[in-house]
Amino acid sequence: MLVTLAIVLAFLLLVTLLPMSYSQHYLVRSCDFVRLQVFVLASVVGAISAYMQLSSSNYYFAFIAAVSVLVMGLQAKWIYPYTWLAKKEVKSASVSEDHSVRIMSANVLMSNHNSEQLIALVNEHQPDLFITLESDSWWQNKLSVLKKHYPYIIECPKDNRYGMHLYSKFKILDAQICELIEDDIPSIHILFESSEGMQMQGHFIHPAPPSPTEEDSSRPRDSELIMVAKALKNPTRPTIVAGDLNDVAWSRSTRLFMQISGFLDPRKGRGFFNTFHASYFFMRWPLDHLFHSQGFKVKRIKRLAKYGSDHFALLTELVYENAKQHSLEDKSDELKEEEIQELAMSKADKRKVPRFEKES
Repeated sequence: MLVTLAIVLAFLLLVTLLPMSYSQHYLVRSCDFVRLQVFVLASVVGAISAYMQLSSSNYYFAFIAAVSVLVMGLQAKWIYPYTWLAKKEVKSASVSEDHSVRIMSANVLMSNHNSEQLIALVNEHQPDLFITLESDSWWQNKLSVLKKHYPYIIECPKDNRYGMHLYSKFKILDAQICELIEDDIPSIHILFESSEGMQMQGHFIHPAPPSPTEEDSSRPRDSELIMVAKALKNPTRPTIVAGDLNDVAWSRSTRLFMQISGFLDPRKGRGFFNTFHASYFFMRWPLDHLFHSQGFKVKRIKRLAKYGSDHFALLTELVYENAKQHSLEDKSDELKEEEIQELAMSKADKRKVPRFEKES
């Protein structure tokens, strides 16, 4: 028993210490994902060791229990902000408050063909902005039934698991499809007008993950996050960034994204909202994110029901506190769907995040 506990603890300690390095190798950065699981396993090892020490008076068990507590403390430092015990980073909005923006993001899993279940979720929750990831031409065809409720659509189907589609009830005033770091890995950027006539920006991204089948290093993912953070720092309008970041909420790169951009994470103090993997309850992480600029309050965050993908969809409803204080001087003309498509492709800048600033 002593040897077994020591081996397990040594592994947990290694997984805890590796992410402290600045290595971007996928094996190192993957240790960021399992912090909650390591915390739970370390607590089990610690409890067993403490019991064995009391039963046998073997101080080696006491040492293992002490190191287990150390591992738990190191892991808790990272995941604590996303527990119910932590202070909420974003204020809660009352149910009666209006001026809301409801965003639903869903990594559909390109090989998943249960489109009816996803469409049912959309019809049930009625998001104002609905973003799909990994959506190809098959998904584009199946989701075309949403056009009667979503007059503004940005389509970027791809068969490489990086396709994206955006369905909006709000007027889209400007739009761009960009390939920020790697070719054939797009992102969608829009300037839209809420139902109250307020201009907002939405930036939807899906960087490549560090993994043996994708990227040996987290550099492309981290570079895209930092590029977006720097570009959107000090926004002139209410701004939202959402998507499958292929990174957990508490990682060093995600923290750096928030530090540089000044954006907030509405999940802090409310829960993990683990969206991946939908099939394994014991191995789930918060890979699908939504961050926003100052001025919003949270009406609700909800992980939705399964629909056949390896991800759960994430629904976030935000209320902008100062909605009535924003005017729309020099408001852009409303764009039709065909114009948005043409504009998105003709104005695409592969290496620049659009801020939709007024031209001087």
